[in-house]
Amino acid sequence: MLEFVLTAHVRDQLFIDLMAMIAYYHCGGHQLDLERSMPIGGPWAPGSACDRLLISLPFLHGPDLEHCPLPGGHARILWALPVTAAEIEFRRREGHEALEQLFDDAEIVPTDPLRASVV
Repeated sequence: MLEFVLTAHVRDQLFIDLMAMIAYYHCGGHQLDLERSMPIGGPWAPGSACDRLLISLPFLHGPDLEHCPLPGGHARILWALPVTAAEIEFRRREGHEALEQLFDDAEIVPTDPLRASVV
């Protein structure tokens, strides 16, 4: 079973709606998985340049979150990280690891809706 986590800077119905969008997109034939991305049709939060989500390992939450044991199986939990169009284009050209290295080098705060693109 695959599940997704999104971390936001405030509690807001907007993020609940965004999680519903992720579930609908994933179950609607797009099959999100590690290193995949999805457009969200606008900023993930008001004023943000991030208008896409990148499915990544849940680095912000620590390695124990990724694998969640359940009775009769387990769930894999991946992180829906808000990113910009330029960051997705960079990932397509240079690879996922190169983009994550840019995130690390820039020390992004992934919950900051006003963070600048690293590209």
